Amino acid sequence: MSISINHASSSDLDFLLRMMRHMQEADPWSEPFREPTVRANLAELLQNPVYGVVYLVREETSLIGYLVICFDYSLEYRGKGAWIDELFVEAAHRGNGIGTQLLELAETASREHNAKFLHLEVNHGNPAIEFYRRRGFLDHPRFLMSKSLDK
Repeated sequence: MSISINHASSSDLDFLLRMMRHMQEADPWSEPFREPTVRANLAELLQNPVYGVVYLVREETSLIGYLVICFDYSLEYRGKGAWIDELFVEAAHRGNGIGTQLLELAETASREHNAKFLHLEVNHGNPAIEFYRRRGFLDHPRFLMSKSLDK
């Protein structure tokens, strides 16, 4: 299997949304997946690398996965940080090392963007938890808590 991993551009928006819907079926977000909002936010991310970077995984001409890295800033974590906001590989292509390649790319790209830490969130019970632990991610001693700022 020959795959390629490349930066996504604005022209890839519809392909990415299709893949994001696939991910929602397998491992939904805790927040509702409202496609018009996701489309607008994804378009903004693809146009502004200050927010993050997006990569597509293709096997020949078929899109089979993607990676989204977003950036933040934290005094506790020594400055700029990176988050694996999305990492998805189609089920038929899992177990072939693509996830490992995407995690390695996430580390490399995050360092290239001067991030000091790489974070990720994973749903409880997701089988990928052990994969992430094997790749050096540690369980955090704190709980993630969130509050919507929408009115």
